[in-house]
Amino acid sequence: MSASRVPAADPASVRLVLADVDGTLVTREKILTPRAIAAVKALRRLGILFAITSGRPPKGMEMLFGPLELDTPIAGFNGGLMVKPDFSVIQSLTLPPDVVKQTVGLMRKRGVDVWLYRGNEWLVPDLDHPHVAREQWTVKFPPIVCSDLDAITDGIVKITGVSDDLSLMKTLEGEVQKALGKQASAALSQPYYLDVTHPDANKGSVVRTLSRLLDVPPAQIMTLGDQPNDVPMFHASGVSVAMGQAADSVKAEATFVTASSEDEGFARALEGHIVGVRS
Repeated sequence: MSASRVPAADPASVRLVLADVDGTLVTREKILTPRAIAAVKALRRLGILFAITSGRPPKGMEMLFGPLELDTPIAGFNGGLMVKPDFSVIQSLTLPPDVVKQTVGLMRKRGVDVWLYRGNEWLVPDLDHPHVAREQWTVKFPPIVCSDLDAITDGIVKITGVSDDLSLMKTLEGEVQKALGKQASAALSQPYYLDVTHPDANKGSVVRTLSRLLDVPPAQIMTLGDQPNDVPMFHASGVSVAMGQAADSVKAEATFVTASSEDEGFARALEGHIVGVRS
């Protein structure tokens, strides 16, 4: 769903911080640093809410709940499945079966691997395919191997195309967006992952949903991210921060640019724009 861009706001007005996970909140090696934890705790002392969103399933973010003492809604699958920290469902947005079939067909035509997500189930064609082992290590739960993914079209929250051909993935992103139009949201969550979700399951909608649920105006929300699928939440929030390793096209859409995820960019952004000016 498209929406007009929220006018830029003063960071001093921020009441909620919403962060992407991979490449933003955690490092390339998926480490949540002590400095990042301390920055979130500093927000809490100032009475500022903190929430996370990701292309990961909610279950794949569970390891962050305790260290960050999360009590806000968890937006998995870019908002396709939003849950409370106890995993009770707030919102579930599934793709129509015909859109699933069309999307899988487009990905197959380009020769990329296809993963399906149904609730917290992660379905893959083969454990030995690229990125499966790494993703399992990241989300801390195993996939379900299914040899006939083409037959599964009901209840799908997210489809992910996987390939290390980065040029192909960028081309595929454009092809899928053009073919599906307003029927779905399609964006690269990593250079090698193309995520396709319900049209209302994008990070811009996550901002608007959290704004409603937590009674915080979009202009008083800060968002942080590093990938093209984070740009919609930049546009939906009053203050946005791009990570230092983000592409120039992503940085151009943000209010501020911080250091990379490998150089404490997340913590530096909160310290420099919120904690340091309010403490």
